[in-house]
Amino acid sequence: MKKHIITSLLYTAITAVLLGIAYPLAVTAIARICFPDKVNGQLIHNSAGELIGSKLIGQPFTGPNYFHSRPSAAGTGYDAGASSGSNLGPTNKALVDRVAQSVASEQQNGQPVPIDLVTASGSGLDPDISPAAAFYQVSRVAHERHLSEDAVRELIGRQITPRQFGFLGEPRVNVLSLNLKLDEIAAQR
Repeated sequence: MKKHIITSLLYTAITAVLLGIAYPLAVTAIARICFPDKVNGQLIHNSAGELIGSKLIGQPFTGPNYFHSRPSAAGTGYDAGASSGSNLGPTNKALVDRVAQSVASEQQNGQPVPIDLVTASGSGLDPDISPAAAFYQVSRVAHERHLSEDAVRELIGRQITPRQFGFLGEPRVNVLSLNLKLDEIAAQR
């Protein structure tokens, strides 16, 4: 019996060291070498080297000269420390009123508003919108930026990320990256 206890304790200790320390360190080292951009949260810096944000966490853009993100229900809005949805059901009056208010503020020329511009994602931190939501905002952004609508549509087309492996997920546009490209165009003018 004593021999079995000692053997089980040794196996536990060896397994804990291998799987609890060695394996995570090896995977972290491989990730840092093979994917240095991704392992640090896909941070985005401006030309001066200042941190602007992350490709993985949405940010609020409310100005008329920027593409707007999905609404956020995370904390006070896009709060990574309080990531969550609203937990309100589709028949909840507070949710229905908030969506109706969002539709009214986003409504343009009687066109139907894409759903992702008026509903929050499950995490409240979604950095992407659908191409339809981006194209929906073209006339407002083009007008405010004094650009042609065709130029803005072309910019969106270059920013669309297709389905992963051709079949996973949906095509999407990262709002921060798109807005940074708009700022680059403005700086070049």
